[in-house]
Amino acid sequence: MASLPQHLAIIMDGNGRWAKKRLMPRIAGHRAGVEAARQVVKNCAKRNIKVLSLFAFSSENWRRPPQEVSYLMKLFLTGLEREVSMLHENNIQLRFIGDRVRFSEHLRKKIAEVESLTRANTGMVLLIAVDYGGQWDICQAVRQLTQEVEAGQLKSAAITPEMISERLSFADLPHPDLFIRTSGEFRISNFMLWQLAYSELYFTPTLWPDFDESELENALKDYASRDRRYGARHDLPLKSEK
Repeated sequence: MASLPQHLAIIMDGNGRWAKKRLMPRIAGHRAGVEAARQVVKNCAKRNIKVLSLFAFSSENWRRPPQEVSYLMKLFLTGLEREVSMLHENNIQLRFIGDRVRFSEHLRKKIAEVESLTRANTGMVLLIAVDYGGQWDICQAVRQLTQEVEAGQLKSAAITPEMISERLSFADLPHPDLFIRTSGEFRISNFMLWQLAYSELYFTPTLWPDFDESELENALKDYASRDRRYGARHDLPLKSEK
């Protein structure tokens, strides 16, 4: 494909509805969603996509029933323990973004272990958003700046968008070129609010457990067909041109 995104970000939505359609418990949908995530990682790595971000657990997901939250935490921990060897063997770097304060000590320790294990890997970066929210991300960046202002290291009038961007999660990686949300919902849902400013948005009615390689290919083809201008006009010369 002539044009592939460097960074693909996905909200994996629809596990519960997938299970409900099959008269199965929601946890069955979450298990099927894990398998879909495993396949999309494999398919993106195969296509040499540089960064894949998956929204695994949002700040708002804590409002779900305690039993479901507990199961999701166990599923997350089990997935880390089971998948990290495969990711490491395939030269994939695994990172996590989000507020880890509410996680158990065991889970925080496991996250730190897998990040350390895969830190030097040079293949695709797999970015997992857990207890993450775009508003939280911007807030923690602004908090860093205000601390620098209070310490006399920075003048408030000197703050620029670039300074905020440099203090956001994954500041060293490119912003998403393509954002995908499954299950027919047309919302960004507090995901990477700053970083999605110029991303191409793709919404599909497909429920996440059914998002297979052909669905990914459809999204990538749609992305390749778009004209990305970042607010400029391609029919006009740049100011530096004669």
